[in-house]
Amino acid sequence: MNTRLQVEHPITEATTGIDLVKWQLRIASGMELSLKQKDITQRGHALECRIYAEDPSNGFLPSIGTLEKVDLPNGPNIRNDTGVETNFHVSPYYDPMLAKLTVNAENREESINKMIWALSHYVILGVTTNISFLKKVLDHPEFRKGNITTHFINDYFHDWLVTKEGLPLDALIALAIYDSLHTQRQEIVRYKEADPHSPWQHVGRWRMGV
Repeated sequence: MNTRLQVEHPITEATTGIDLVKWQLRIASGMELSLKQKDITQRGHALECRIYAEDPSNGFLPSIGTLEKVDLPNGPNIRNDTGVETNFHVSPYYDPMLAKLTVNAENREESINKMIWALSHYVILGVTTNISFLKKVLDHPEFRKGNITTHFINDYFHDWLVTKEGLPLDALIALAIYDSLHTQRQEIVRYKEADPHSPWQHVGRWRMGV
């Protein structure tokens, strides 16, 4: 028996409503289980995607670098398990997994659609990720039918290239805003240094809404 929690434990938590980590701690402290197997019921369908800093078009080799922008999808029944954020450095010395994304819905089809939506709103800039690849896999007709084997990627994605789709629109917008704000900040700093009597010295806090 493998007594540790698996990476996929959020799937069980999503479909049963049971916090496995809490129960693991209770058992470790000597408490008895208050639920029997017959008391546990499952509802709906859940999917989990592992978000990796890797290049699917190059043999899934790891991608290292600094995360310039991280923006996670949010919404009902969307769960993010991650420890990375903007400016986090992905090194070559550890597993390149950045996060786990879990969604659940009433059935498998709705769960797939929700996962595709969540991945479409997942923005990570600075390294190559498998996000676009995951979206293509989820939306493949054979995957939707449930016709999945260990040869699935070799059969349908052996020549897949990330350049076929490019960056998602949300990522391009985020990058444009980041570049614009960064450029404006540099210009303001240079202007303030050049003219200590500039009105920019007294503008207070500015906020941009998008």
